[in-house]
Amino acid sequence: MTQVNLSKGQGVDVGNLVQEDKVHKDLYSDPHIFEAEMDRIFTKTWVWVAHESEIPDVGSYKTSFVGNHPVIVSRDRKKNIHVLLNRCRHRGATVCEKKHGTTRAFTCPYHGWGYSLDGELRALPKPEEYEGLFDKKDLPLQSLRTESYRGLIFATFNNDIEPLEDFLGGAKKWIDLFMKQSGGFPLKVLGDHRFRFEGNWKIQLENTTDAYHFPIVHKSFISSLDDQTSDIFDFLDGAGYVEDLGNGHSVMVMIPELVDLEANLDEPIPNRFKELAEELAKEGLSDMEVRRLVRAATGSGFNLNLFPNLACSMAFFRVLRPVSVNETEIHHIAIGGEGAPAAFNQKRIRLHEHFQGPMGFGTPDDSEGWERVQRGSVAGKDGWILVNRGMGKLIKREDGNVAGAVCSETGMRAAYRKYKKMMTANEAE
Repeated sequence: MTQVNLSKGQGVDVGNLVQEDKVHKDLYSDPHIFEAEMDRIFTKTWVWVAHESEIPDVGSYKTSFVGNHPVIVSRDRKKNIHVLLNRCRHRGATVCEKKHGTTRAFTCPYHGWGYSLDGELRALPKPEEYEGLFDKKDLPLQSLRTESYRGLIFATFNNDIEPLEDFLGGAKKWIDLFMKQSGGFPLKVLGDHRFRFEGNWKIQLENTTDAYHFPIVHKSFISSLDDQTSDIFDFLDGAGYVEDLGNGHSVMVMIPELVDLEANLDEPIPNRFKELAEELAKEGLSDMEVRRLVRAATGSGFNLNLFPNLACSMAFFRVLRPVSVNETEIHHIAIGGEGAPAAFNQKRIRLHEHFQGPMGFGTPDDSEGWERVQRGSVAGKDGWILVNRGMGKLIKREDGNVAGAVCSETGMRAAYRKYKKMMTANEAE
């Protein structure tokens, strides 16, 4: 039974609602649990907020969220990166509303308080009225602890948390592999789009490590492919696997031959990519450069889930943002190469549009499934969500991590193990 004791700051005890092989449906629909998650998870761990290519120059910024807290990711005059709470220190209005851009300062539109790119309070109207009351240096925009790995920027309210690289742990190897899909060029965000679905954020957390649904939910996508490509996506009986990487992270390898995009580049280029290869060769690239770009054009063969809000999903970033207990915003980010040939980046965009884009096959199919799970979560007075598939056939990988078949729910159990640990951690009275 869910226990609520918010008056003592204890949040919600969900220990009995998360078991190794199942989780209770209340996790999707109880608003008290949602509020506790925002505190116990999203303010206590590293949360992804941006990629460095989104703020490339001095004065660049992007607005984002850490849980339900609006933040600004900015690059100051010394090119240092900051994550600042998007809240004026005067009356609390947001000081930046645009999704991204460049600026010299952030100015509150309500009373005109002005802040520098690093959050320092620089100016305010009629300063003489505050004489002797406070010093401007004592009221900057609140700054969050910020660290990055391979261009991925994370922020946290928790100053006592372990360094980001320790938190990522076994996931770092897979991030390194994922970055190879920029074809030898620096990774760059090419574009993005957002949408919301009527469902809990954990439904999406589960989805990116769930291969079981793919041939069922995404039949329309598979039917749109040529025979050779559709065979590649017939991976449930293949050599793929799902590996628990620790700290709630996991990787789902669907196409093992595409894990390392720089391996075996001397293999013949598939016929379906001949046109792209010829177009790249016309730009004066070497044969090896062409092969590397062609291989990278269609993305990696795996989904990497980084707890709690980022998935490096085959060929794009998928970011989840909890809005309420029954609403979640999804941010899909297309990626390519900075300075890469236009044909390469265009190919990447077209592929993104085909599956995850606003008019693609994948997004509406997935959203329908997510919303049905949410609607079903309120049916009946008791009920469990099963996450036990593959538990009886686990193996240990060469690095010692537990893994299951590609259609197993190993990744979901990894995420819920971390979830339970954070949600049941003792807090001081």
